[in-house]
Amino acid sequence: MTTSTPPARERITIAILALGGEGGGVLADWIRQVANQHGYVVQGTSIAGVAQRTGSTVYYIEMVKRAAEGANRPEPVLAMMPAPGDVDIVIASELMEAGRAILRGFVTGDRTTLIGSTHRVYAISEKSALGDGTASSQRILDAAKRRAARFIGFDMAGAAAEAGSVISSVMFGALAGSETLPFPREAFEDAIRHGGKALEANLKGFGLGFQRARAGEAEPPQILDPSEPTTAAGRALKAAIDASLPPVARPLAIEGVKRLMDYQGSRYAELYLSRLGAIHALDDGDTDWQLTRHAARHIALWMSYEDTIRVADLKVRAVRSARVAAEVRLAPGQVMAVTEYMHPRLQEICDILPVRLGRWIRDSAAIQRLVEPLFRAGRLVETTSLRWFLALRLIAGMRGLRPRTLRYSEEQQRIDGWLALAARFAERDPPAAAELIACQQLIKGYSDTYERGLARFEAVLSEASHLAGQPNAATRLRALREAALADEQGDTLACAISAKSA
Repeated sequence: MTTSTPPARERITIAILALGGEGGGVLADWIRQVANQHGYVVQGTSIAGVAQRTGSTVYYIEMVKRAAEGANRPEPVLAMMPAPGDVDIVIASELMEAGRAILRGFVTGDRTTLIGSTHRVYAISEKSALGDGTASSQRILDAAKRRAARFIGFDMAGAAAEAGSVISSVMFGALAGSETLPFPREAFEDAIRHGGKALEANLKGFGLGFQRARAGEAEPPQILDPSEPTTAAGRALKAAIDASLPPVARPLAIEGVKRLMDYQGSRYAELYLSRLGAIHALDDGDTDWQLTRHAARHIALWMSYEDTIRVADLKVRAVRSARVAAEVRLAPGQVMAVTEYMHPRLQEICDILPVRLGRWIRDSAAIQRLVEPLFRAGRLVETTSLRWFLALRLIAGMRGLRPRTLRYSEEQQRIDGWLALAARFAERDPPAAAELIACQQLIKGYSDTYERGLARFEAVLSEASHLAGQPNAATRLRALREAALADEQGDTLACAISAKSA
């Protein structure tokens, strides 16, 4: 298919922001190949970033139209890196990379076409933060539409997976489809062929990127549609939800039941609905059943706490192996080995032991001195080897014994205490009870992250016990929760508590 060619420009600057392993260097090579073939002097450089975001790198390409044969014109001197306000095209492999380009001033409303993928690769700081530490995707999308002269955005990682290709080929197709470069589609495809690698997959990815960039339509929002249960127990639990909860809370409750049936089984899901029903009975419904909705979400999250049994179960699931194989594009006949870093502490081992044994080991100073050195260092574990797979499978098989473990006993006591305090609030002040229920977001993860969050949660609950019946209880609880989430060290929460005590 022949496409129209945009008019040639004397000088064009392009910045590519990509994570390690996404083919940003290959994309830059393809662009240089096209430019060279169409009469441009072109230079490409790369500026490596920190490794925290998997090696985020900025690739910079500057091209200038070559002078006519015999013209009295010196060769151009090209820049080594992009300058704020002087970039014509920005290509970002992930939404946060687009946001980073905007913050650095590479995207300007008078000249820049921003081509960015709308999917997210979460940073370590986002994953380890208490509560929801993810940056707002919507704010970045809004900024992209406001700050760029033109914004082309869609899920390029999803398109790459659909094509069985890599994201660099999709980005290259989106660049061609944007018509911001004065070259025809065929020239871009020839550059891929010139590279000589994975031609069929790369051309397919290029085609999808080209098509979606030309469509220029916003992606429709994803609407969660809980699937129908497939077992008799699941159908009975869904019927109970439909009969007892308001429509606005049912989708969350269904997701909670699905999560807990997968985590521990139908009886555990029944316990969840019993706890949720007790809170719902105290909800007056004045704020669109906010208390019930919060409870449906946060009770399920706490009841599916992360322990060693859960981690082992997730590691050995067939769907996980299939996903990893798809990500690395495992070819027929190839053998895949997965090596992971694991660092279980003695505490995590005690957690999955019977209550008395686990507590005895955990609380015995003599046993701690004897055994703890074995768990001080992490280790690299080849989870696809028979030895480690069987070990993890054995631990995952302990799911049926979980209700007898130390961690289960302690978590259920904490949950019951939290819900009892929320019920006290709900009798007089459902909004305050909803704020107390939402404090569960302080608890997440495992190991140090879990302990840090639990300590702050217990500090907030200690303050909350004195607020029942006070007119500003909801406001105060919200302020304490936000203070607990504000910083890594907990200084903001300590100040908030001290200020109240003073």
